[in-house]
Amino acid sequence: MAYCSVCGNEISSDEYFCDLCGAATIIASEAIKGPAARKIRKTKPKVLILFYSMYGHIFRMAESVSEGVKEAGGQPILKQVPELIPKRSWNEDIKKAKEMMKDVPVAHPHKDLKGIDALIIGTPTRFGNMCSQMRNFWDQTTKEWMAGELIGKPASSFTGSATQHGGQETTIITTMITLLHHGCIFVGLPYSFKDQMTLKEISGGSPYGASTITGTMGERMPSDNELKMASDLGKYLTEITKKLST
Repeated sequence: MAYCSVCGNEISSDEYFCDLCGAATIIASEAIKGPAARKIRKTKPKVLILFYSMYGHIFRMAESVSEGVKEAGGQPILKQVPELIPKRSWNEDIKKAKEMMKDVPVAHPHKDLKGIDALIIGTPTRFGNMCSQMRNFWDQTTKEWMAGELIGKPASSFTGSATQHGGQETTIITTMITLLHHGCIFVGLPYSFKDQMTLKEISGGSPYGASTITGTMGERMPSDNELKMASDLGKYLTEITKKLST
C-alpha cells in the first residue's frame, strides 16, 4: 500500500493517480502514512483563485491575492473562467487584457474544484451580481455540489465596479450565497484590516471582501490601497485555512 504525497489518501501500489485529489505523485514508504502524509498538505494549503476579468482590473487584483496566499505559506492556483463573449465583439481594450492573461489557465468546473483546500472568487459586478461568465461556471457544478466537494472549505470573494457604490457589496454577498450552497465557510475582510477605513482617497474594500473602483470607462486600475487589501484577503484566507486543518 502507498500513500498520496498531496492528501495522504491510501493508494493501491499499482495506481498512478490518487482517486481523491488526482495527484500523480505517491509516497511509497510505509513509514509515512495517513495523518503524517496529510500533514504535508496542511502546511501548504492549495488555494484556488478563480476569476473573470474583461479589462484586466480583476486580474490585477487576483495577482495580489496570489501574492498574499504565498506570503501566508499557501500554494495559489490562479485560473480564469471561460469567456462567453465572441472574439468578433472584442474591442481593443478587451483584446489587450486578453493578451495580458493569455498564460493563465482556463478553469474546468468538473476538474478544478477537486483537491483544493480553499478558494477565492474574483468577479466584476454586473448589476449587483457576479458576471455571466462566472455564473456559467458555477451553474455547471451540480455534480460537485451533490458530491459535497467543497463542504467545510474556506472561501472568499473580491470584486470591482465602475463607481464607488456600483454594487460591490451585493456582488460579494450574492457570490457568498453560491458558496454557502456548496457548503463553504465564508471568510470576509474584518475591520482589523484598517485600509478599508481610509478617508484619504476613494477606495474599494469592505468587511465582505476586497474590491476596486474602475471608473465608467475602465480608466482606473486598482490603487495601492486596494491591491494591499486583495493581498491581505489572500493571506487571511490562507491563515484561516491552516487553522481549520489542524
